[in-house]
Amino acid sequence: MLKELKFYKIPLLFAVLSIAFYISFAFDLERSDFVKLLTLYASLFFSAYLFIEKFKLNFWFLAGLGIIFRIVFIAAVPNLSQDFYRFLWDGRLLLQGVSPYLFTPDYSPVLEVKINQSQELLDGMGVLNASHFSNYPPINQLFFSLAALFAGKSILGSVVVLRILIILSDVGILYFGKKILETLNLPVKNIFWYFLNPFIIIELTGNLHFEGVMLFFFVWGLYLLFKEKWFWAAVLIGISVSVKLIPLLFLPLFLKYFTSKENLAAFDLTTLVKFYSIVGITIMISFLPFLSSEFVQHFFSTIALWFQNFEFNASVYYVVRWIGFQIVGWDLIATIGKILPVLVLLFVLGLTFFRKNKTPQQLITAMLLAVSFYFMLSTTVHPWYIATPLLLSVFTKYKFPILWSFLIILSYSAYGKDGFDEKLWLVALEYFVVIGVAIWELFLQKKLNPARF
Repeated sequence: MLKELKFYKIPLLFAVLSIAFYISFAFDLERSDFVKLLTLYASLFFSAYLFIEKFKLNFWFLAGLGIIFRIVFIAAVPNLSQDFYRFLWDGRLLLQGVSPYLFTPDYSPVLEVKINQSQELLDGMGVLNASHFSNYPPINQLFFSLAALFAGKSILGSVVVLRILIILSDVGILYFGKKILETLNLPVKNIFWYFLNPFIIIELTGNLHFEGVMLFFFVWGLYLLFKEKWFWAAVLIGISVSVKLIPLLFLPLFLKYFTSKENLAAFDLTTLVKFYSIVGITIMISFLPFLSSEFVQHFFSTIALWFQNFEFNASVYYVVRWIGFQIVGWDLIATIGKILPVLVLLFVLGLTFFRKNKTPQQLITAMLLAVSFYFMLSTTVHPWYIATPLLLSVFTKYKFPILWSFLIILSYSAYGKDGFDEKLWLVALEYFVVIGVAIWELFLQKKLNPARF
C-alpha cells in the first residue's frame, strides 16, 4: 500500500498543480493577456505529456483526471471565445418557435418575441456575429435549445447546461475511442492525447465549442462500422454532420472500404449505396423542419463567408494572398476562396480513388490527411477546428496534429489590449513547424527508418 502511494506521489502533485492552473485559466485570465495564457497552457501541456507518456498510470486514473479537469470549468463563463452568446441566442429564439436561420440577431427589435437578456447576449456576441445569419446545423441548434429549456433566464445556467453536454460527449469519445484502439491493436493510452489534452479541455469544455459533440457521434459511428453495423453507423454519421458539417468531407473516402475484396464478406457496392442513402436521409430529416428558400439562401451564404470574407490563422492562403498583393495590389480572397475548396475536393477524390483505404486504420488515416489538407488551405482556422485532426491522429501513427494542438495557442496572440492585431510571424512559426513535422512523418521518416514501418 505504501509502495503504491509512493508511486502516485509525484503524479498527484502534478495533478494538483494542473487543477490550480485550470482554475486560473477558467476564472482569472483575460484573452488579451497572451503571456499568461501561453505560460499556463505550456505548463498544462507539459503535465499532460507526463501523465500520458512518462508516469505510466492506469486508464481509470487518467480518465478521472480528465473529468476533474473539466469539472473545474463547470461554473466559468468562457473567456477566450464569445461564440457561446450566439449559441444561447439561437437556442432561446428556437424555443419560441422562431427559426434562427431566418433572422439575424440585430434584426431582433422587429421580431414579436422576447429574448431573455437580449441586450447582454447581443453585446456579448459582438456586432459582426449579430449581423449574420446562423450557420449552426439543426442538431447543434437542438442542443442550444436544451440550454434555453433548462436555463433560459440565466446566461451562466445555460453555459452549465451546454458544458455538461460537451463533457458527456468527451466521456463518450473516451469510451468508443478506447474500443477502436483495442480493435486496431494500438496503445489505449493514445486516446488520452485527446481526453487529457489541455487544448481539448480548454477549447471544448472551457469555451463551449461543439466539435467534441460532433466527434462523439462520428467516432461512435466509426466503431459501429468497424463492427459491421453499417446502418446505425450511417445514422450516427448523419447526426454528426448535423452538429458540424466537417464529416461531409469524409464521405467519399468510404468507397474503397465498402468495395475492397478484403471487406466483401460484410460490405459491397449495394451496401455502400444504402449507407450513403441513410446518411443523406438522416441529414435531410434533421434539416426538414427548417427548409425554405430563405433558409437555403441564408445558410449557404453564411457558410461562404468562411471561404470568401473571413481571414484568421491561415497558412497557404496567407502566402497566396501576399503573392496576390505583389501582383495586383489588393486582397484576392473572393477569388482565392472559390479556388481553394475545389483543390480540397480534388485532393479528397485523389485519396478516394488512388489510396487503399481498405482497413479501418487506412480509412482513418485518409480522413486525417483530408481534414489536415483542408485546414492547411482554409482562409480561417480557429483553434477549436483542430479537434478533428487531433482525435483522428490517435488512431494512426502520425503525431503532427498533437504538436498542432499545442502550437495553435499562438493564434491567440492576435487578441491584444488594443484590439485585434494578428502576429503573422507567429502564424508562420506555427505552420512552419507543423508542416515540417507532417512532411517528416509522411514522406521522410519511412525512407530513413524503413524497419519501423
